[in-house]
Amino acid sequence: MPKLLRKSDGQPLRDELERQKLTLAELAEKTRTVDPGGRGVSASAIGRLTSTGHTARDRCELRTAWLITEGLDVRIHTLFRMPTRSTSTIERSSTHAHEG
Repeated sequence: MPKLLRKSDGQPLRDELERQKLTLAELAEKTRTVDPGGRGVSASAIGRLTSTGHTARDRCELRTAWLITEGLDVRIHTLFRMPTRSTSTIERSSTHAHEG
């Protein structure tokens, strides 16, 4: 599954944290609460998605985005989006390919 992209360099996520008056650690705790396995998302991982510096990350796993949005009680599409198209340039091969 492709990774989700944060919207607007993480601004909607920063805005939501500010609106709810939550720290990264508090949101991390909320993600542990909604995670059936109890692991959640670390404050540092959330920090990379909210950051604008050199440690910022634009992509995350669907599970990460889901736990963050569940913890914030917002819809996933307000903070994240799917990639528009594949940028993969890796050639795939098949064991049953015909040479010709």
